[in-house]
Amino acid sequence: MSRRLAAAAVVLLGAALLGGCSTTVHLEPADDANNPLCAEVSVGLQNVGSLADKDRRWTDAQATGAWGDEGAASAIILRCGVAVPAPTSELQCVTLEGVDWLVDASETPFLRLTTYGRDPAVQLYIDTGAVSSNDVISTRTLVGAITAIPADGKCTAPDELDEDAQELLELG
Repeated sequence: MSRRLAAAAVVLLGAALLGGCSTTVHLEPADDANNPLCAEVSVGLQNVGSLADKDRRWTDAQATGAWGDEGAASAIILRCGVAVPAPTSELQCVTLEGVDWLVDASETPFLRLTTYGRDPAVQLYIDTGAVSSNDVISTRTLVGAITAIPADGKCTAPDELDEDAQELLELG
């Protein structure tokens, strides 16, 4: 009986040591994380082993991804199913690799980028002290995962807005 106990202890210790090599990143899922299109994004993320030279880390929430150095805060966090943003003139909107992003730089050096014109929306939280946001959002495998959500709108320069849209922006 003591040999079985010793063998079980060795197996449990080995599992604990192996589990200790890779920490799971705790994240909260977005409100619409169970959207079937987020499942498609998650499947596409399986092809994204690294972003901006940061390795993929395991997460414990549905429709999420994280990349960064082991033992440090994640440099890149992705959440699918965040609230779809309304048109805004307060945030910069950039288009890269066919994906429109609203850029919130209010927490510099961290950037919050949210897809625009896609439902559900995908959000990236990027530590620009650790990685280049352009390197992240131009990674073809990430773009491929995100474009699983079809675009139903796009960024528009304020001078290209029609009068009704301009009024909405001014009221908002």
